[in-house]
Amino acid sequence: MPNTAQAIKTQSKPSSREISAAGLRAFFNIARDWGLNTDEQMVLLGAPGRSTFFKWKSAPETADLKRDTLERVSYLLGIYKALQILLPATAAADDWVKKPNTASLFGGKSALERMLGGNVADLLAVRQYLDARRGGWA
Repeated sequence: MPNTAQAIKTQSKPSSREISAAGLRAFFNIARDWGLNTDEQMVLLGAPGRSTFFKWKSAPETADLKRDTLERVSYLLGIYKALQILLPATAAADDWVKKPNTASLFGGKSALERMLGGNVADLLAVRQYLDARRGGWA
């Protein structure tokens, strides 16, 4: 029977395709919950080509995402998680991204409008805002 250290060494890290597939499945679930249209989804993913986007959507297990896209998905997962913590009522959490927001970061626009700026920095800004509202990282 192997000891714990040996067992840990023999566990393989998930492949980039496995990470990509899991990230895309989570992203498309969030997009559904937030009621995002195809164009919005594509902007949030970094504007992949339409054929690439629809391939990812129909067969996420075939994707091998670039670092930029994985970073975008990671921020969106963090935003989704933070909203679920801050607004435990699922509908309120899902609706928040589309509601006008008076915080200076948003200037009366919604978080989604900020995120649709197309830059990774826009996603990071929303993530940091929500993490600060939550009182830090968790």
